[in-house]
Formats: sequence, C-alpha cells, structure tokens
Amino acid sequence: MKKSRFTEEQIVFALKQAELGTPVPEVCRKLGISDATFYTWRKKYGGISPSELKHMRQLEEENLRLKKLVVDLSLDKAMLQDVLAKKT
Repeated sequence: MKKSRFTEEQIVFALKQAELGTPVPEVCRKLGISDATFYTWRKKYGGISPSELKHMRQLEEENLRLKKLVVDLSLDKAMLQDVLAKKT
C-alpha cells in the first residue's frame, strides 16, 4: 500500500475542520488533495478521536504480527506432516 504523505493526526485534524464548518473544497485546497481523497478519509477516519486512532493503529499492528505468526505456524505444521507422512 502506498504511504500517505499525511499523518493520521493531520487527516483527523482536516476532518475536524470540515466538521466545524470549514467548506470541504477549502480544506481540500489547503491540503492539496482532491474531494475524493477527503471523502475516502472521512469514510475511514470519520468520528475518530486521536486516542482512538492510536488504539486502532496498535490493533492493526498486533493483527499483522498475529497473521505472520499464523503463517509461520502453518508452514511448521505442513513441514511436520510431510516428515511424518514420509516415515509411514
């Protein structure tokens, strides 16, 4: 996935500006983004406080770590089953 040039905190701040009454086209113009990007951000980050955002990021990192662990364990299991099958 492409790395955003905006941090999640900057994205949440931009969304908060729009919630407080700044017109969406003006927010987009200040950031140099398209309306579509703004609405994509709103769909993903809308209504999230900075503390919730930090918690969400931690959960995503933990989920990624656990997925890698499952892959490693699945490979180990398959290897052991192959060895066991060759012995019989």
